[in-house]
Amino acid sequence: MALTGKITTELGIHTPAAKFFNLFAKQLHHVKNVTDRIHDGKVHHGDDWHSSESVKHWSYTIDGKVVTCKENIEVLDEENKSMTFNLFEGDVEQHYKILKVSLQVVDKEDGGAIAKWTIEYEKINENVEPPHGYLDYLTKLTKDVNDHLLKA
Repeated sequence: MALTGKITTELGIHTPAAKFFNLFAKQLHHVKNVTDRIHDGKVHHGDDWHSSESVKHWSYTIDGKVVTCKENIEVLDEENKSMTFNLFEGDVEQHYKILKVSLQVVDKEDGGAIAKWTIEYEKINENVEPPHGYLDYLTKLTKDVNDHLLKA
């Protein structure tokens, strides 16, 4: 059984790609206000939410359990509407040496967009399951953000 892996989901959304991506790239502090899966989020180290040097502390629900981690933005590519979050410490480090979550949002020709989430991970040992609970979390988060942006 491999310790490293990558899992992906692609979700259709009605929000334009730029608007959806902007919430994560420029208004990350608002994400906790649009979903019940995030309980708290705050800047732990640094001056703002969007600098690659800033570290945020999150509390959220995965598989019905409240967990915590720290996160920083590793890659932000506004032109291609893609970004990568590095998750570490807290509950994450009990299961994974590496846990990176990437988002890319692409407009569809017939309106709306596709939000593609990719999780790259390295488990601490073979007894740890792949992070499918995080894909479930991202699916719910995507739906909640899409619904919120459509009302805005």
